[in-house]
Amino acid sequence: MKIGILAIQGDFEAHARALEKLGVPFVFVRAPEDLQDVDALILPGGESTTHMKMLAETGLEDAIRKMAASGGAFFGTCAGAILLAREVKGPAQQSLGLIDMTVVRNAYGRQLSSEVLMLPTKLRDEPMEMVFIRAPVIEKTGSGVEVLAEREGKPVLVQQGRVMASTFHPELSSDTSIHERFINMAGSGTRHTKK
Repeated sequence: MKIGILAIQGDFEAHARALEKLGVPFVFVRAPEDLQDVDALILPGGESTTHMKMLAETGLEDAIRKMAASGGAFFGTCAGAILLAREVKGPAQQSLGLIDMTVVRNAYGRQLSSEVLMLPTKLRDEPMEMVFIRAPVIEKTGSGVEVLAEREGKPVLVQQGRVMASTFHPELSSDTSIHERFINMAGSGTRHTKK
């Protein structure tokens, strides 16, 4: 199994360090051809409008949609979660629509209101460190979306089928639990490559 990390903007190298720590092979994705032989894709934080513009300009948007249609696995963090959402508000913007949720951009405030919290999750008994940086808020989720962690009653870590999203940055923590869940999820299904 090989994991791709979208590497056009944002702190994609932090995700690479998390995968290196777990001994999982990865490739940086900057063009559609980089998705060949990739079973799963991480969409990192950064600026979601810039990401979406770059995805459209490079042809990666179409390539990612094809990967999703053939059963690829996806994990979006912060801006990556915005890209995966079905609906984006505050302001509205185009997205990939791969997970049934509505996201409000920068809902916790600007850079100065960023914080690190220890919050419970369904992944384990102990609370988990969560780094929030200008985090979006998941306003609502569809019935097929599993909420794995919440902050103040709002989901911050969710999964629907082979798509995961977090409004915080697990790649900035030494805890690899969330990356491990994504890797297990990506490896548990089969991707049917369309010729």
